[in-house]
Amino acid sequence: MANEELIIKVLAEEGNMRKAAERLFLSQPALSQRLQSIEKDWGQQLFIRSQKGLTPTPAGELVINYSIDMIERKEEVFEILHTLTSKVHGTLKIACATIIGQNWLPKVLKDFVTLYPEAKIQLITGWSSDIVRALYEGEAHVGIVRGQTDWKGTKMHLFRDTLYLVDKEITSLEQVEKTERPFIQFKSDSNYYEEIQQWWQKHFSSSPKRQITVDQIETCKQMAVNGIGYAILPSITLTGTEGVHKIPLSSSAEELELTRDTWLIGYESAFQLRQVEAFVDIVKKHAALLS
Repeated sequence: MANEELIIKVLAEEGNMRKAAERLFLSQPALSQRLQSIEKDWGQQLFIRSQKGLTPTPAGELVINYSIDMIERKEEVFEILHTLTSKVHGTLKIACATIIGQNWLPKVLKDFVTLYPEAKIQLITGWSSDIVRALYEGEAHVGIVRGQTDWKGTKMHLFRDTLYLVDKEITSLEQVEKTERPFIQFKSDSNYYEEIQQWWQKHFSSSPKRQITVDQIETCKQMAVNGIGYAILPSITLTGTEGVHKIPLSSSAEELELTRDTWLIGYESAFQLRQVEAFVDIVKKHAALLS
């Protein structure tokens, strides 16, 4: 059924009840009744009826202009809504493990902002436990976490990287227990720390003779690269240009390389957002390069 604004616009354009009724697919009596109802709502006569047709009253001219403006505005809104469904707008809220935020995510976000310049990004970095909390509290649409995470929602495996013992001088694991060089560690979530501790206890009978603890993984890496001591770092942080020896950590049972997984997590409802869908597509392409 034609709305009020369209009826007023067509009546003004045609100036004739019969022609207007034909355009609106209404009978003349039905159109006349609709016009009477519209005039009653406005409390004013909008058209003068005569044998020559319809002539707008001064009040009618105001309502005609209003109706035309409303129709044009509605069309503009429809165009914007169409754009919203075909383009990526809005804010993408990401909570990401610091190590990924520093070493891998920037390349992903570069592609995202290039392809979708109208989208905005909010990024939170921290330990994996911080990422899960951010999702629970609604501070992020998606999270990127490391290691094993007890997440009941959508969980997508991205990639797996190897853990390496990195040093300027040490070339084999046999030398670790004898060296006087300090073991440089970085603060991390308990999951990562426990994995390293379990590996160490399986391979060596005593703790490192000297230890240095820093608060950031990048600080840890730079100290190892500059020859201060040795560190255990995931491959995601190493470019191959550091000039250090890299010894892969292996599990004692099957001598398999010790690895660390990276996951994309979030609630199902968030993955239905257009900006999140676009981000996930780019994430998958970059993750596939590490497979």
